[in-house]
Amino acid sequence: MAIVNYAPPMRTYLNIVFKDEHLLVLNKPSGLLTVPGKALEHKDSLELRVQRVYPTAKIVHRLDMATSGLLVMALDKDTHRQLSKQFELRQTRKTYIARVYGEVSGERGSVDLPLICDWPNRPKQMVCQQRGKPSLTHWRVLERNDNSTRMELTPVTGRSHQLRVHMLSLGHPILGDRLYAHSDALTMAQRLQLHAQTLGFTHPVTELPLELSAPVPF
Repeated sequence: MAIVNYAPPMRTYLNIVFKDEHLLVLNKPSGLLTVPGKALEHKDSLELRVQRVYPTAKIVHRLDMATSGLLVMALDKDTHRQLSKQFELRQTRKTYIARVYGEVSGERGSVDLPLICDWPNRPKQMVCQQRGKPSLTHWRVLERNDNSTRMELTPVTGRSHQLRVHMLSLGHPILGDRLYAHSDALTMAQRLQLHAQTLGFTHPVTELPLELSAPVPF
């Protein structure tokens, strides 16, 4: 699905949550690409904005354009290599907050469904038991409102669109999701109601644990 009428937010151009000589942690707004797109009009991105101030900064992991929240960038090659390894080995700690359609039954649970790209409908992903990559998400209900539920989501794996497809598989698409939500869930929010609230990892140089959080904007 092509990006239509890309208009990234400008009010908070860069929101730096943590910074030292080795790395940056940023709070990305919804509507901003993590890395530049191929088209000239899609060049504005978190990576580009950061590199204007910190030219050596490199992306370690990504968030979907519509998702807001915490993202770490490395300022040198060794830090980038070590942080990338922590993500690869699932040594990082991440929680997301989402508002989903309907009232979820139960208080907590897990979704363990393999995911693969839905190639004719890319960038959409889909569940595929035969060829999908293992994908695991733990969830916990925080609050039930009128026909919606606020949830804490903890991804164990980091597949593309994992949280969005796993919530859809429960029958509770994330509100405002232009890719996966049905019309009722789409119209209940002006943006995707998904936010990377906390991020924890071991600092590659000091070897101290870092635990960071960003307030939920919805």
